[in-house]
Amino acid sequence: MNERNIKVEFLTGRTPVEERKVEMVERKGMGHPDSLCDGIAESVSRALCNEYRRKCGIMLHHNTDKVQIVAGRSNPKFGDGEVISPIYVLLGGRATMEFEGNEFAVKAVSIEAAREYLRNVRNLDVMRHVEIDCRLGTGSSDLRDVFMRSRAGGEQHDSGGVVDEIPNANDTSFGVSHAPLSDTERVVLHVENRVMDEFRFKEDAVGEDMKVMALRMGDKITLTVGNAFVSRYLESRTDYEEAKRRLSLFIEEVACENTERDVEVLVNRADTPKSAYITVTGTSAEMGDDGAAGRGNRCNGLITPSRPMSMEGVSGKNPVNHTGKLYNLLAMKIAEQIAEEVEGVKEVYVELLSEIGRRIDDPKVALIEILPETANTSNMESKARRIADEWLSNVMEITEMVLRGDIKTF
Repeated sequence: MNERNIKVEFLTGRTPVEERKVEMVERKGMGHPDSLCDGIAESVSRALCNEYRRKCGIMLHHNTDKVQIVAGRSNPKFGDGEVISPIYVLLGGRATMEFEGNEFAVKAVSIEAAREYLRNVRNLDVMRHVEIDCRLGTGSSDLRDVFMRSRAGGEQHDSGGVVDEIPNANDTSFGVSHAPLSDTERVVLHVENRVMDEFRFKEDAVGEDMKVMALRMGDKITLTVGNAFVSRYLESRTDYEEAKRRLSLFIEEVACENTERDVEVLVNRADTPKSAYITVTGTSAEMGDDGAAGRGNRCNGLITPSRPMSMEGVSGKNPVNHTGKLYNLLAMKIAEQIAEEVEGVKEVYVELLSEIGRRIDDPKVALIEILPETANTSNMESKARRIADEWLSNVMEITEMVLRGDIKTF
């Protein structure tokens, strides 16, 4: 293979995000309907990969990234509440149904994977509160051919003692990421993660549907947080207000661990004396908020209008040769390592462009944009290029990280 087309550019005249007067960052938490769709899509893809490997030893063509949620109807009230109409989940996309005499229980595997993921919403009775409709079809012959040519005809490489083929890209698409995270980005990511990993297990009334929107103006960060509290654990409006206060204090504590800037926390700002954000299950999908895969967080877990972003949804795309998935995850890993290991990098942006039918370890271009701390950029280019080249040489490791659950997609 010829030398990879890796380009390194140094940015001049650009104000770093941390030094701009205004920055906005958003995260849709794990129980948000859009995030539920992403999580379901990725869980179904992983389950199908495991089923394909189990029955025929290889992963087969599929893309399960067309998940949609249509909200149900509910009647929450303090100390009680019920779901009146179930949440409707549509599993769309494409999958291999049969290969070399092996038939796959695609529908059963997909529905069970979706149900298992939805159990992350603790107060959602998946059998009673959710209707799952699997409409996965067979992929187009052209894309299946690209996939199978990748499996059968690509060059081989040695990855951790296992010889794998280098697949050909199934699409012409790009991936983009940046590093390091700004204070505001780090705060938003850690706040939602810590609430979900820690606080909700101490505070039963805190639901999984949390949205965090941050606005930084100068050195003040305002966090506007929406959380779907669970009505059965709150006997009165007083209980609700106390639970909001405890959540706000925890969020403020986490935020202050991740920034020295002033932080203001505002929880459930749409509340009025006659209404409060309470739900039966802990997700707004029960009564008013639809969802779709690919509409939420990028693969770094954030929505960052101050940064370059890909519109490509990552969750549910096959992890073998879909560069819409692989290149976004790969760009993130390259950017993180450059920011961590290359001295003098203030910000780095990585953009990878694939070409359908071209080996995924050989992008049409890999662009690395570096905003240096000083005018002395000696050795930065060669080090950044080496890191990108090493990750591209081991691109199949991204596939294995996805299958092991070692890397998040939203």
